[in-house]
Formats: sequence, C-alpha cells, structure tokens
Amino acid sequence: MTSALLLAALVMTPQQPFLETKADHDRRMAWFREARFGMFIHWGLYAVPGGTWKGKDVPGAAEWLMYSAQIPVADYEPLKTQFNPVKFDADQWVRIAKGAGMKYIVITSKHHDGFGLWDSKIGDYDVMATPFRRDILKELAAACKKEGLRLCFYHSIMDWRHPDYLPRRPWDQRPGIQADFERYVAYMKAQLKELLTGYGPIGILWFDGEWEASWTHDRGKDLYAYVRGLQPDIIVNNRVDKGRGGMAGMTAGDHKGDYGTPEQEIPASGFPGVDWESCMTMNDTWGYSRHDHNWKSAETLIKNLVECASKGGNYLLNVGPNDLGEIPQPSVERLEAVGKWLEANGEAIYGTSAGPFPKRLPWGRVTQKGSTLYLCVFDPGATEIELTGLDGKLVRAYPLRDPSKAAVIGKNARGPVIKIPGGLATEPVRVIALVTQGPLKVETPVLGQARDGSVALDAEEAQIVGNARFEADENKRCIGFWTDTATVVTWTFQITKPGRFRVVAAIACDSPDAGSEVAFSVAGTKLTHKVAATKGWTDFATVELGSVTLAAGKQVVTVKAEKIAKSAALNLRSLRLIPAGEDR
Repeated sequence: MTSALLLAALVMTPQQPFLETKADHDRRMAWFREARFGMFIHWGLYAVPGGTWKGKDVPGAAEWLMYSAQIPVADYEPLKTQFNPVKFDADQWVRIAKGAGMKYIVITSKHHDGFGLWDSKIGDYDVMATPFRRDILKELAAACKKEGLRLCFYHSIMDWRHPDYLPRRPWDQRPGIQADFERYVAYMKAQLKELLTGYGPIGILWFDGEWEASWTHDRGKDLYAYVRGLQPDIIVNNRVDKGRGGMAGMTAGDHKGDYGTPEQEIPASGFPGVDWESCMTMNDTWGYSRHDHNWKSAETLIKNLVECASKGGNYLLNVGPNDLGEIPQPSVERLEAVGKWLEANGEAIYGTSAGPFPKRLPWGRVTQKGSTLYLCVFDPGATEIELTGLDGKLVRAYPLRDPSKAAVIGKNARGPVIKIPGGLATEPVRVIALVTQGPLKVETPVLGQARDGSVALDAEEAQIVGNARFEADENKRCIGFWTDTATVVTWTFQITKPGRFRVVAAIACDSPDAGSEVAFSVAGTKLTHKVAATKGWTDFATVELGSVTLAAGKQVVTVKAEKIAKSAALNLRSLRLIPAGEDR
C-alpha cells in the first residue's frame, strides 16, 4: 500500500455519524424486504485443498482450514499459485441463482484468510497474484447487472494473514514482525473504498469476524459511517458492530447495522421490528469440501425459505464453488427444485411480511401481503387446516398453483377451517391463498392441560428474554445458547384440574459444561437442579425435578440459570407437568 493511500485512509477516520429519517431507512431497505431470498457464495484459496491438508481430511468448515489445521502464513500463501478456476463462468453462476428465484448474491470479496477475489491495488494478496489473473468480482458485477440481480460483498474484518492484524494466532506468531492494528484498519478501509467505488452500486456489505477483542463498538460505528459515506444507499449487516446478538440494541438505535444475521438457524419468533436474514449452508460447510456430502433435501430448503418469510426474514442460502470454479452439482440440482417451486408459489414469498399468528401452526406456516394470507402447508397428508384463534372476514381461498380451484372455508369452535381441494400436484409445500377483508385478529390460545391432566411445555412455546434462543434443528428443537444468568425463560399455562404434579424436564449437556445450577419456579415453589452430563448437546435425558401443587387458574413457570459451570448451562427441550401418581 502506498503512503499516499495509507494517509488518505487514515485521515478519513473517525467518521461522522450517518443519520437518516425512518422514511429514508425504509426506502433503502425496500428491495431487501421484497427479495426474501439470496445466494451466499464462499470462495477463495481454501477451495484448492477443499477441506484437506497434507492428505488428511480436516474437520469443520472448509473455509476455516488455515485456522483448523493451524497452517502458518508461509505455508498457506503458496495456495495462490494453485488457484486457477478455469471453469469459472460468472454468467452461469448468476443464471443458476436467478433460476432458483434468488434476488441477490453475496460473495466473499475477502474471507478470514485475507485473500481477495478482485484486482486490488492495496497489497498483492489477491486473484491477480494467481495463474487465473481475472477480476472475479468485476465479471460477477457485469453478470448481475445483465440479469437484474443485486451484487453484494461479504468482507471479513478478521484477517489471519495480514501482518498488522491482531490478535495473532498462537501457532503463527511471526516474531520480528511488529503489528499495528490502526494501520490494518486503514488497509481494510482502503480495500473497501476500492470495492465501493469500482464495481457499481453494491446492495449489501456483509461484515464478519467482529468478535475478536481488537474490534470495538466505536470501531463499528466508525466503519458503518465510512461505508455509508461511500455508498449512502448500501445496506450494512449488524456484524459491522461488536456483538451480532444485539438485536435489542439495533431496535434502540445504539447498535450499528441495518439488519440481524442469525447463522445456521431460523429464530423461533423472528425479530419483530427488526430486519433480519438467516444465512445457512446446504451441507455442513460454507467453503467447498471434498468430503462433506451431507446435503439438505430440496424440500428442507423450500421449508426453510417459507419459515424465514413467515417470520418476516430473508433466507441467504450458501454455495461453495470448487477449485475449478464450478458450483457443485448437488447444489445446482437443489436450487433448480427450489426455483421450480417458486415459479408457481413465489407470490407467497416475495414482498411478504410475517403472518399474523404469533405461534407456529401444526400444519405449516403463514405469510401475508396486503389483505391476502398465504397458508403454506408442510403436512403432505393434510386435507383441511385450522386457523386457530383467527377472527375476521374471509372472502375466498384457492390453491396458488391452480387458482381455478376453490378451497372451501368452514369453521369450528377453534376458528376457521380451510378444506384443501383434491387433485393438486404433489409438491413439498402446498400454498393456499386466503383473501380477507378488513382487520384481522388472532387470539392466541393459552396452553392448557391434556385430557389426562398433564401439561406439555415445549421449547418453541417459551418466552425467552436474554441471550438464549430456540434452536430449530430437527435433532435439537430446544432452548440453547444459555450462556448467562440474566436469561429468563417462561411458560404461561392454564390449570383446570388442580392438584399435585411431578415436574419432568428433557435436558442435554455436553460433558465439559456439566455442573451448572438451574432453578425452575412455579406457584411459589423453587426446584433447583444441578445439570448432569449427557452424551452431548443433542442427547436429551429425562430428568425428574421434583413436584409442585397447582391451583386452578393461570400459572407461570420461570427457568433461570443460577450458576453456569463453563460455557453454557444446558439445552432444554421441554418441561412436563404430570399428575402425581401417574407414570408418563
């Protein structure tokens, strides 16, 4: 980097706060809220080894290979002499994304290993130092412009390779090279200036790697203002600031970033009042891996997309191109299937907002656009669906794939019932459009006792205040990431058959975290439990906590971790209140 460029970058800091009205913010976010579906692309030098090093498979994410295999810079840098993706075709990549129904692409301009995919004049660790010698981002920008997709950049704040980045890895200290983090920040800003002035309008700048101690809230505020100063209409994710979990802070206006970024999960209730986007892989890794063949089904991907939209969020689905520049065929096949579903059902996704139901419906999910509800049916055997607690004028219902067929609208004691027409094409998610008129109201039913007197309190029904969150993975479906004693989890339920109840919990805990103390409180009784180890975070054991006496009426169970042994207290899947004397 020349001294002139370094000085120019340095004098740009600190930046003035970037202010805008709510109307201006909504205008800037409008395309993001309309899009709902994007492609994430993780690609760089790590595609060459593809998750292997010195002939051995390296566990974990392939793009973290330099870290996971503890590879010194001197040994990792030579990969640039092997990076020659001769089958890379930007037009083909964009056609694949567009065919899948995706509206934007987020590609790794630079990942944690520090290698850049563009022709940078700031240093020499980029694609122009490889045999390929083509500006990948320039070609992708042209292809996106031609096909009408928005190009977005992922850019890592963390940089394992740069001599001025701190902290250094314990296994790569590089003695004799004195680091200057301020100089590194100037370098990063200079590269960002290239990206935001040389490639046309960029939709999103997607930061990552902000968790290390060297990055601070003040640096995040400054970088946010710097980026918005270069492209005022750009959208910046919440990882520009310190602590990606600061959704409440974003709402309050203190935490910088325009939207939240839950990773590898779909939040149980979304984040009302805040824009968000779930980024998820198709297999188990972001970068290309030669040994990861654990592909999610097309049906799962479609349901994830619906799940995000039904909670007011976007779905950013990842592909990891290989060393030749090809998107793996299993990814292409699944994207084609998602695209075919969206051809018929995209109206239920694009430009929609969260449905009016505060809790998950047993048969599927609901999105909304104007006066139309889109009933997305996950249950393949369902012939009719209940809209429990819904009150309002329902005008007509019809299958989105075949509007000529009418769906009969009925009613029972719990609310409207929609009968699904027969003869519909088989697909992963059937969509019924329900046209309404006037205001809608949903009365959320209070959890109650089953016929046998028991009460089932599942994780997804809980109210969570604090850092813990619902994990929707099929092998978990629990409240996890319980990392502090301030978190409070509650269930509210109704007792109509009072008496004495056994309290039974389904708990998982990895061995190193055993020993946390958790308190379960209800009706003035506190049951304290010391968490024992199970076989891991997905191995749930049934634990007897004790017993309580409950009177008729509304009751509340409160759960708090009073002591956390190590990193997390427990994974809690459910509580069961079982009438004393019954074995269940």
